[in-house]
Amino acid sequence: MKYHIEYSPETEDHFRALTARQQMTVLDMVEKQLQYQPSVETRNRKPMRPNPLAPWELRIGDLRVYYDIKDKPEHVVYVRAVGIKDRNNVRIGKEVIKL
Repeated sequence: MKYHIEYSPETEDHFRALTARQQMTVLDMVEKQLQYQPSVETRNRKPMRPNPLAPWELRIGDLRVYYDIKDKPEHVVYVRAVGIKDRNNVRIGKEVIKL
């Protein structure tokens, strides 16, 4: 089943903090990795411990995409945040979050 991908309004600010190359990498990988079976754990995709961002994480090198999945009434992946990971911190937009 193919999932529709939606980006939260906040992700527009998150993308501004990335370079053009990073933005394209994120958009390409989200489409490639999350359109089909986004809830299947893989090497780069995993469920997270409870946190304020989202229940799932997609790793793309040092980039992180945090997302949520809804199966009803439609199959949708909601991208909640996009950031850059540096050790235990993630920079999302202008904010640094410790995970």
